[in-house]
Amino acid sequence: MSMSNNRFPPGWSEARVQRLLAHYEQQTEAEAAAADEAAAERADQTFIRVPRDLVPQVRDLVARYQVAPSAG
Repeated sequence: MSMSNNRFPPGWSEARVQRLLAHYEQQTEAEAAAADEAAAERADQTFIRVPRDLVPQVRDLVARYQVAPSAG
């Protein structure tokens, strides 16, 4: 199945998705664990459990937050 029929967010393309997939497919378990630990230590982000049914809405909210001009 080709991804060419998919719609991508601004700045994303099939080539970018393929590069991202290749990165994670080539990553060892140790590298993945290290990346998870580094992400967990970031002061500007947090991890929460979200019911699967709400994931699309959460993604939409995050996408709108990222493109909104910062107040201030």
